[in-house]
Amino acid sequence: MKPLFRDIEPGSCMPPEIVEGCLKWYEPSNVTLWMGLGIVATLLLLVVGTRGRAIIPSRSQSMAELTYGFVHQMVEDVAGKDALKFFPYIMTLFMFILFANVLGLIPMSFTTTSHIAVTATMAIAVFVTVTAIGFVKNGAGFLKLFWVDAAPLALRPVLAVIELISYFVRPVSHSVRLAGAIMAGHAVMKVFAGFAAIALVAPLALGGMVAIYGLELLVAFIQAYVFTILTCVYLRDALHPSH
Repeated sequence: MKPLFRDIEPGSCMPPEIVEGCLKWYEPSNVTLWMGLGIVATLLLLVVGTRGRAIIPSRSQSMAELTYGFVHQMVEDVAGKDALKFFPYIMTLFMFILFANVLGLIPMSFTTTSHIAVTATMAIAVFVTVTAIGFVKNGAGFLKLFWVDAAPLALRPVLAVIELISYFVRPVSHSVRLAGAIMAGHAVMKVFAGFAAIALVAPLALGGMVAIYGLELLVAFIQAYVFTILTCVYLRDALHPSH
């Protein structure tokens, strides 16, 4: 009997008998394909949709301007005016997550924000960015974020440890919240779709699917908003650690 992996080609992930079905490095996976489509959708709305810069805006220009104003106001209200220099980064996060969530509702599509690797990467990027900003702007004063001056002196070291642990848990909660909410909604729709095959309850199941689909459209926006506003909160802590 020939060894199973005797003639595996360098760089391949399967034996030569089935290597033709192996995904090559230059071929897009579901994740990269739908991430790319999310980026394209963002560019179409913010770049192509506003290129006319009309006094009386078109629908696409109105949507882009409303979204821009919404995120801009959120950054200013939550993190302060000195955080507006980071507005492009936060706007990019919001638009990418929003379009990824919405595109994932298309039948036979793939929701990239349900992939924990994607949400964790974004959360870690936010964590590293705001931590670096905190130390660059405040130096050692950034550590005031973990020292609760209002607490009794005896409790401050204990609270500092708790604050430190909660700070490093931020990327976990930041990423799991988004991925979990998106996966939960899709799982519920799949359950209703399974009941739709039963003739007795098919009308109720289809009605439930329509209702859940409408709820998922709302969740797509809410989860993009939650991820973005938490980013603003973390940025505020980095800029003003003593608050």
